[in-house]
Amino acid sequence: MLATFDRRLCAANRWCVIVMLAAMASMVFANVALRFFTDRSILWVDEASRYTMIWLTFTGAGLVLRYGGHIGIDTLQRRLPRHAQAIRAAIFAVLLGFFVTMTVVGLRYAILTWAQTTPVMEIPVGAVYLAMPIGFALMIVHLLLMATCYLRRGEFLAGGEFDADAARL
Repeated sequence: MLATFDRRLCAANRWCVIVMLAAMASMVFANVALRFFTDRSILWVDEASRYTMIWLTFTGAGLVLRYGGHIGIDTLQRRLPRHAQAIRAAIFAVLLGFFVTMTVVGLRYAILTWAQTTPVMEIPVGAVYLAMPIGFALMIVHLLLMATCYLRRGEFLAGGEFDADAARL
């Protein structure tokens, strides 16, 4: 049951990121083309694409974590292979604490700024800041789901789309 939840979460998270990226690219392309051909632009596109990028960044961070795509320094683990599991446990604890803290802080920011509105679209600024606690909460879930493989063997998910080893120079 946990494996099914894990697969569905990754698939749903991936599709959300794909849809947001496609929407942002489409909006920006349409606005650039409109500017080029008519010397006019759609006012809300700049703001909407900026906020979509913020949401894309925070919601996609959990997937990148799962596939080992964030920058990491594993020199200490390689130099001390007998202590690598303890080092990974410490890293895991620090990450979990940081993610929980940022979820709480992000939620406070979203609540505090909910009454403010954006200049063009006039949506609550808190809706933009809500990307932070949601993204960090997703990162907590992804971190917990990958905990066993990471803590025991230092492994991440493997996949053609997010293969961290293939990205190395």
